[in-house]
Amino acid sequence: MTQLTDFEKYVIEQKGTERPFSGEYVDHDAQGLYLCKKCLAPLYKSEHKFNAHCGWPAFDDEIPGAVDRTLDADGQRTEITCHQCGGHLGHVFEGELLTDKNIRHCVNSVSLTFKANDDKDLADPVEKFQLATLGAGCFWCVEAIFNSLKGVHKVKSGYSGGEARHANYDAVCSGRTGHAEVVHIEYDEDEISFSEILEVFFNSHNPTTLNRQGNDIGPQYRSVIFAHTDQQVIEANKMINKLHEAHVWPEPIVTEITAFQTFYEAESYHDDYFAKHGEQPYCQMVVKPKFEKFKTQFVDKLK
Repeated sequence: MTQLTDFEKYVIEQKGTERPFSGEYVDHDAQGLYLCKKCLAPLYKSEHKFNAHCGWPAFDDEIPGAVDRTLDADGQRTEITCHQCGGHLGHVFEGELLTDKNIRHCVNSVSLTFKANDDKDLADPVEKFQLATLGAGCFWCVEAIFNSLKGVHKVKSGYSGGEARHANYDAVCSGRTGHAEVVHIEYDEDEISFSEILEVFFNSHNPTTLNRQGNDIGPQYRSVIFAHTDQQVIEANKMINKLHEAHVWPEPIVTEITAFQTFYEAESYHDDYFAKHGEQPYCQMVVKPKFEKFKTQFVDKLK
């Protein structure tokens, strides 16, 4: 979660409103994604934005599953909030005939942050392969699982969600840096889809335990998807809704969906850790049972 200023807390957490024509995104017209200021979940595409001349940023659509609606207590207006963190965005209005979609999300600029399409942190450096960045507990186990999948070209353990100066194993293990232990996956979309990767992801860890996987406790072990594209956000939300509807888990899924910003590679001794240190006690007690269970579930997807 982003550290908020007092004014940001007033708007996002206490449902306040910024003054009209005072926000930085009122007349903003760059190409990219608008994210939740608090949790960085992608909410709107730049093509959703239009000038409503109302004093606040206006959007006539949203990324599917990203925005929730709740009728105000007085029954007069409908509040919109971030689906992931519940942060207040503003209100939604219909029937104004301002665009063909006939809807206006009136959003506080302070509730948003923006990532341009040409932002190097959002760019895909690999032409042939797609990228996925996932956290599902200790990366030793997650790396072993995804390395064994057909269509996966490369898996690298590392850290996302925090700042560079703290991106090292000892600091991240303290649970105070904001990073999650993640795997950075390069995959061939002709052989394996992102939805198939998500299927493996949700079947290889417990997505209902907050900041915990088994005996590994702390925010560095949180269940998280760092989305590289808005399509990944859509597919992740779709998968979570499908799992909820099927009652696959007895408790609600708490997997965080956040826009990818930066990946920091873990120290080289973490590479292929399970393959190299399979007899180590942690690998025997934790990694091996999960890996063996995974192999029986996904025989058709193994290399």
